[in-house]
Amino acid sequence: MTAETRPERYAYLGPQGTFTEAALMSLPGAAGAEQLPLATVPAVLDALRRGDADSAVVALENSVEGSVPTTLDELATGEPLRIVAEVHLPVSFALLVRPGTALADIKTVASHPIAQPQCRRWLAENVPDAEWRAATSNAEAAQHVADGHYDAALAGSFAAARYGLAVLAEDIHDVADAVTRFVQLRRPCTPPPSTGMDRTSVVAFIGEDHPGALLEILTEFSVRGINLSLIQSRPTGAGLGSYLFWMDLEGHVDDARVGEALMGLRRICADVRFIGSYPRADRVRPEIRRGTHDTDFTEAAAWLTTLRTARP
Repeated sequence: MTAETRPERYAYLGPQGTFTEAALMSLPGAAGAEQLPLATVPAVLDALRRGDADSAVVALENSVEGSVPTTLDELATGEPLRIVAEVHLPVSFALLVRPGTALADIKTVASHPIAQPQCRRWLAENVPDAEWRAATSNAEAAQHVADGHYDAALAGSFAAARYGLAVLAEDIHDVADAVTRFVQLRRPCTPPPSTGMDRTSVVAFIGEDHPGALLEILTEFSVRGINLSLIQSRPTGAGLGSYLFWMDLEGHVDDARVGEALMGLRRICADVRFIGSYPRADRVRPEIRRGTHDTDFTEAAAWLTTLRTARP
């Protein structure tokens, strides 16, 4: 089977039974795709970069714990990739155990580091003496429980049947209605067409730290009426005080206001990495302020042209 005829290959954080797999399966066309579960987010993204996968799905942000640092860092500094779609997945944790295990038997609980804080109070009240163990994914935690390494795992209840486990308790998260935002990535490509309900992700690198450096960046968006839905600072690794800023903003790179803001960033920053423009999963249409519609920019440019070309 040639690369042209084989099904699309999706890399994702495995093993089977993760929330990432559930997010992947909600994407259009994913049902007929070949799945490539991998152990870590860097491994998933590297598989896409090498061409071992056509697409990748990773978690980017959680409504309780915030952004996922590993994903942000890998996309900000690794070989460029593009977000082409996002998925909002409600996340509900269950306590999975080997059949016959009771709460009193649990001495160790395993999960992904993002999951444990979301269930901290429940664990403290119901298994106060249990020690937490980190796993690369919640499905891997379930796998370790099935293999006898730990007593219980925090995972989706759908993972129980896959690993021959029992659901001892459901909906054990401390905050109701938790949602995780997953993104689909491809190698650099033309962004999906604007829908009017889009999100754009960029990373800005400050060239020289100075008072007002962040304000200068934010002003490029503010004066054009662009709302930021996420801003996260991360160290660049170049030394103390060297930071980059990951930003998610409302709008599409094809929108005049967004394009001008990105040009403004390019002028004042050491570097700007475009991560992608893609449809919002929540289908929210941003409010566009007076003076920032595409036609407003077009008319203003035409007016300036008349000033430059007018003769007495």
